[in-house]
Amino acid sequence: MEQLLPIATFLFVLFLLLGTGVWVGLALLGVAFVGMELFTARPPGDAMITTIWSSSSSWTLTALPLFIWMGEILYRTRLSEDMFRGLSPWMARLPGGLIHTNIVGCTVFAAVSGSSAATLTTVGRMSIPELRKRGYPEHLVIGTLAGAATLGLMIPPSLTLIVYGVTINESITKLFIAGILPGLTLAAMFMGYVAIYARVSKRFDPKPEPVMSFAEKLANSRFLIPVILLILLVIGSMYLGFATATEAAAFGVLGSLVLAATQGSLNWATFTESLLGATRTSAMIALILAGAAFLSLSMGFTGLPRGLAQWIGSFELTRFELLMMLLVFYIVIGCFLDGISSVVLTIAVVEPMVRQAGIDIVWFGIFVVVVVEMAQITPPIGFNLFVLQGMTHHEMNYIARAALPMFAIMVVMVFILIAFPDLATWLPENMRQRPGG
Repeated sequence: MEQLLPIATFLFVLFLLLGTGVWVGLALLGVAFVGMELFTARPPGDAMITTIWSSSSSWTLTALPLFIWMGEILYRTRLSEDMFRGLSPWMARLPGGLIHTNIVGCTVFAAVSGSSAATLTTVGRMSIPELRKRGYPEHLVIGTLAGAATLGLMIPPSLTLIVYGVTINESITKLFIAGILPGLTLAAMFMGYVAIYARVSKRFDPKPEPVMSFAEKLANSRFLIPVILLILLVIGSMYLGFATATEAAAFGVLGSLVLAATQGSLNWATFTESLLGATRTSAMIALILAGAAFLSLSMGFTGLPRGLAQWIGSFELTRFELLMMLLVFYIVIGCFLDGISSVVLTIAVVEPMVRQAGIDIVWFGIFVVVVVEMAQITPPIGFNLFVLQGMTHHEMNYIARAALPMFAIMVVMVFILIAFPDLATWLPENMRQRPGG
């Protein structure tokens, strides 16, 4: 295969730079620069400057820092405490009890944060002490939190879906709407696992919650009203076609500022901390995207993606076989890279194969996100595992084992997506959308 030398060179330089601790974005720029210098006649400097500017000045990308800022503001409010108080009376009587607050809390916060780490930290800092106090099994508390927090990557506004949409030039709003039903299905599967475990395990024996009347439960539910209104504002405005993803993100920032102000947690210090946190995260992701755009250009000049697509096409794989190959590929690469890096690093090579196989590109975005979610809870670089280790002080092996059932459920979710593709495509195909989505 004539592309063998470029592939070997790209991989060697990439692993050399990543292995020496160079930032992912700079490593991608370095690999692309070396590739263009060695395998093309075009001056790499001019191409790099043009590509970095065009990728960084994309209008679609403006949704990213706004959604990140919204999550940063909400992280500094009393949202997690309010969610626990509002949800726990309704969850207490379900099989599995208050463990469900981990899953439902993560699902709710995922719908306003877009980040797996922010979802995990916000929900975990409130639920872990409360569930420990009530005697719930430690491995179940940690496992459900690790798995459910990954819903921040799926349920809109998802930062990974924004990055995917920008990389392949697909409507962010369409991708967001596509993530709703699969995200809720995955949350329901997590809850089903907890209910079954609570029924069959002899180790499940938490302290019973005090009985509350229906009126008391409704009274506690008032704590959920602000966050539900925020979700309706952000997702509802996109689904009904009133706003593009960027406009919905701006509404979300204004709504989260109002929520923080009404809770009394908005002051100059928290405002500046949230702004700086959002700036740091946005700059990191923008650098990765710029590096990925230049790498895509560099590989395009060498003909690498097209050559690889043709080579894999020569095996005459069925769509199912191709998806199984990509499933294993993303699980392996996810052991060493975070989700966003995995997407931007591989999509230039993977996209031609997917399009050639006739796979819907919006559906494939959801498929990739589910597989990237698995990477969040697989050692050695599972980011959620590191966050949980810092919060609980358990060994990494213990946390990884606790998260293993959630990993298995996500694998099942991949097969459900393949068997029922309408789960991801029905909503975006039937929604109203404003131009510029």
